[in-house]
Amino acid sequence: MIQLLGIKKNTKVEIREKLSLSPRKRKEYTEELLKYFEEVVILSTCNRTEIYYRGNLKGEESLNIIFEILKWDINLKESCFYLEEKETVKHLMEVVCGFHSKILGEDQILGQIKEAYLTAIDLKSVNSELQRLFLEAITCGKKFRTEGKLYEIPVSSASIAVSEAIKNKSKKIMVIGYGEVGSLVVKYALSNNIEKLVLVVRNTEKVKDIFDERVVVTTYDEGRKIINEMDCVISCTSAPHLIIEKKHINEYGGNIIIFDLAMPRDIDDKIKEFKRVRLYDIDEISLMDDENKNLRKERMLSYKSIIENYIKEFFQWKNIREVSTVIKDIKNNSAKIIEEREKTLQNKCHDEKDLEIAKILIKSTSDYYVNRAIEVLKEEQLKGQGKECIKILEKIFLKKI
Repeated sequence: MIQLLGIKKNTKVEIREKLSLSPRKRKEYTEELLKYFEEVVILSTCNRTEIYYRGNLKGEESLNIIFEILKWDINLKESCFYLEEKETVKHLMEVVCGFHSKILGEDQILGQIKEAYLTAIDLKSVNSELQRLFLEAITCGKKFRTEGKLYEIPVSSASIAVSEAIKNKSKKIMVIGYGEVGSLVVKYALSNNIEKLVLVVRNTEKVKDIFDERVVVTTYDEGRKIINEMDCVISCTSAPHLIIEKKHINEYGGNIIIFDLAMPRDIDDKIKEFKRVRLYDIDEISLMDDENKNLRKERMLSYKSIIENYIKEFFQWKNIREVSTVIKDIKNNSAKIIEEREKTLQNKCHDEKDLEIAKILIKSTSDYYVNRAIEVLKEEQLKGQGKECIKILEKIFLKKI
């Protein structure tokens, strides 16, 4: 059975930090989880930590194993939610379309789910139902955004942070981290009339796709030395520790606005003690007024039938898959009988031309009735009458006479 363990939507950032997962340990966690479950996909983003898994262990027993493997404090279980198969499928389809994002309809989640799925493929942790579910979900997310034309109303934590920075007349902006979110921040920032953008990365040689004269690429150590010259800092690394601490910020100087888009957080919360600093974490950024929010919500709800169709298609596929063994047996038995009939005919008929015609007729007749039986089986399975139909077909096609 497919199941899901996730972090509740309104859990405070301080708790989410304790339940976040380092990308570097995803392989280790997945390998350990596969000792207990058939398939596993780990989705871990700045706003979301979810473990999708399929196996016989379920409920409390499965949750305890996951908490132990991930080294989570069992006392934080109240901050998590658990879903069984039907609700898990619905949840993933809604998540990939942006319905459960803190910033409604943001488009980064589709890429994050695709990345989680491709990582699972590389780790060989999906091979059956969970693999099919994620493929369907990714296709659903693409279709939802294309048909709903959500690109006409773009919004993300990156765009909101840059928008707020520009509203506050920031001309010198520092961006820390150049992953998926960081690259978006840089793109949005450079589309505005700013004087300078300092991009802080661990390895400057890896940044080879920026040619704007306003951009200076530097290291973490060098970035910390000039951070107090900035009007705005937007941090979005995947580091497991603080990047900017209180000691790196001068108590006095010009006003500086800082956006921390990371999970766990990059910026020391203690710098709020300085009057010159305004620090926003990912939760506060999500709550900022968004003039497009109601428009996006209205449009998303009008296209929710796309999600419902993909949910229906997945369960239809799963239902049909459950009778695939019977279908295979019927086809194999049919092939065996055809072969026997052909041998009998070959012994009685010596005209090669007539023999070939007879073989074609035998096979086409057999295929007709076998395929019709399979169609009926699939129809009855979708109606919930599969077991009764299997019993009848087994007597007709598989029972030895």
